[in-house]
Amino acid sequence: MDIISKNGEVVKFDNSFYRLPDNFYSNVNPTPVKNPGVIKINESLAKFLGFNLESVDCDKYFSGNILFKGSNPISMAYAGHQFGHWVPQLGDGRAVLLGEVIDTKGHRRDIQLKGSGPTPFSRMGDGRAWLGPILREYIVSEAMNKLNIPTTRALSAISTGEHIYREQEFPGAILTRVAHSHIRVGTFQYFSARQDIKSLKILADYVIERHYPHCQDGKNSYINLFKEIVKRQAILISKWMSVGFIHGVMNTDNTSIYGETIDYGPCAFLDEYDSNKVFSSIDQTGRYAYKNQPEIIRWNLACLASSLLPLIHDDEKQSIILAQNAVDEFPDLYKEEWLKLFRNKLGLQNKKENDERLIDSLLLQMEKHKTDFTLTFRNLCTLVMDNNESDFQKFRNHFSNSKDINNWLSNWKSRLSFEKRNKDNIFTFIKDINPAYIPRNHRIEEMINKALEGDYSLFNLLNEILSTPFNDQKEYQEYQVPPKENQIVKQTFCGT
Repeated sequence: MDIISKNGEVVKFDNSFYRLPDNFYSNVNPTPVKNPGVIKINESLAKFLGFNLESVDCDKYFSGNILFKGSNPISMAYAGHQFGHWVPQLGDGRAVLLGEVIDTKGHRRDIQLKGSGPTPFSRMGDGRAWLGPILREYIVSEAMNKLNIPTTRALSAISTGEHIYREQEFPGAILTRVAHSHIRVGTFQYFSARQDIKSLKILADYVIERHYPHCQDGKNSYINLFKEIVKRQAILISKWMSVGFIHGVMNTDNTSIYGETIDYGPCAFLDEYDSNKVFSSIDQTGRYAYKNQPEIIRWNLACLASSLLPLIHDDEKQSIILAQNAVDEFPDLYKEEWLKLFRNKLGLQNKKENDERLIDSLLLQMEKHKTDFTLTFRNLCTLVMDNNESDFQKFRNHFSNSKDINNWLSNWKSRLSFEKRNKDNIFTFIKDINPAYIPRNHRIEEMINKALEGDYSLFNLLNEILSTPFNDQKEYQEYQVPPKENQIVKQTFCGT
């Protein structure tokens, strides 16, 4: 059965990566499952990709039991540094890239099944995924998209009708993931480590042609490519920091060359502000703690730079200089983006000399008094408009009514007076920057536990609430509330 778009044309699957040499991937079909069932289809995304859902058995196609016409299923090869340790071969161990479709804006999008069975890269694994991580990725990736953060998307979640074994028996599930690209820093490392310069060049040329054609302008397309990736990562990580997002596993094989958030495993959002916060159960040293994410991505970019050295310049010393200079641009690029976002979170658009000090002093007080990251910034929205002393007092109470927060509020209000906009405009602006709703960790855990009992009502409700995270949604205000002491999630798990 073809997938038919609403204009009556067949939505053509393609796989441009499949046309690369066969050492870039392994041919592998998804392993059929016993009894696939639809948990959720992202209808708006399906429409954006050109699918007419009425024309297809979604459970069979999005489980991999039936292949889309024109798809060439493959698992991609890559390597990577995992928690700083080099692993020469990883690859898609439980994912199959079906191919690509062209969205309604004319962009090529990867369609991948995650949890679709073993591949040649599975390393003795079963290639499957259990229900919890699939629902977590669906919720969080779609929420990130609505928070205006570059991310892979979730097209569907399908139950398999089978059980898989981790620490215990769990129901299986499959996610259909959509991305601009599934190429990673680790993909370049894979060929670099093998000193396969020919394949390295083919990969770089493919990435430039597909994703960054403007990098062909100028004398050195490869250093242009690297600089573009550096810039995109600076933007991405600053956005993570601005919403209190912690990826949890920032390995080089989980770092997209397109600058999208990819591979949601033990990810989580800050509740109370703690710059050292770690949620992932496997991050015993705090390598990927919240505050470390900018430096870690710089480290990952340095790994990419090392891989690209043979392409950047024929003279190795000159290549190193060019690559190092590009890596050294990251801190300033990141700081500029971070300052812009956090300035905006305070309702500020014009640049002033002491803005960074104003931001840092608030974060210092938030950490000292363990205030909720999301609600602290959201509560500033009301204070922009309201000179009601009781509202200011409520804000102060979260900081134990400290002298420092009183001084900060005074400085902030003074700084707002320099903005060349009226209060109504500032209020609208700040509300569209600071979300009222994020995927709260305790709500995610509650949702997973309900789903394991066959109840998907909270999963569907969270999807609805998080689809408009900047709206007040007064009927759902309980989902803004931070966890109670007995609800706090201290650890998250990858689920592989």
